Amino acid sequence: MSLLDDVAEHDAWRCWVCDEPVDPDKSVNDPRGPSVDSRTADRKAKVPERLAHRACNTRKGAVKAVIAWPDRLYVVEPAPLITVAGRLERKGGREIVGRCPTRKDAQEAADWLVDRFSRLVPGLPVTADIETGGGQFLLILATNRR
Repeated sequence: MSLLDDVAEHDAWRCWVCDEPVDPDKSVNDPRGPSVDSRTADRKAKVPERLAHRACNTRKGAVKAVIAWPDRLYVVEPAPLITVAGRLERKGGREIVGRCPTRKDAQEAADWLVDRFSRLVPGLPVTADIETGGGQFLLILATNRR
């Protein structure tokens, strides 16, 4: 159990897939119980293990996880966040991750993105920028890592 406890403490008892709290008192066999997971299905990849609910881990299986954008956010053509995280980790720079119809919608999405990435990829400091273009507002995630 020490590996589970170490990983869980590092992730502050939050599931990296659904971003919901994980109850440390639940059985590891319970769907909402804790489990240790890798962020990728690639067994050769060197990525740190993360905390996930048993159900989130099982549902993910051997396929790439999908981090859902909240329904409350109005984002057109939202980018797949796991893919964005991987590219920003490898290359750094900036990437357009979606479009919003209003500046208010874009600011809400930008705030959520920075918060979510702080838990999705803890060692990757990102900032979110909003740029206007074509009557819409572009969401851009950026990092200085190269």
